[in-house]
Amino acid sequence: MTFQIKRVYEPASSNDGIRVLVDRLWPRGLKKADAHLASWMKDVAPTPSLRQWFSHEPERFAEFKRRYTAELKKNPALPELRKLGKGHRVTLLYGAHDPQINHAVVLLSALRGKRAT
Repeated sequence: MTFQIKRVYEPASSNDGIRVLVDRLWPRGLKKADAHLASWMKDVAPTPSLRQWFSHEPERFAEFKRRYTAELKKNPALPELRKLGKGHRVTLLYGAHDPQINHAVVLLSALRGKRAT
């Protein structure tokens, strides 16, 4: 099981394996044909209320990680995503600008069984 993260706006690569968009909202300015997705798993993204509260504010990231991790523990989409990754490389695609402060970082840590740093 190999998971990695990548901005959805970066070009698709043969190293991506199965490309899965993990944002609840479709990325602005991106045509669906240009995304080269195998799947769009909206339900694994943070709830709308948590996403809106976080608003990508760096000072809120520690609390966001705690809350999103708690959401993921009860999220039925997480085991589905793990199952997809059995024996495959899966690239989790996200639209956020910051590669360090976004929900995909937390999701990747949860999939790997670690805490996001």
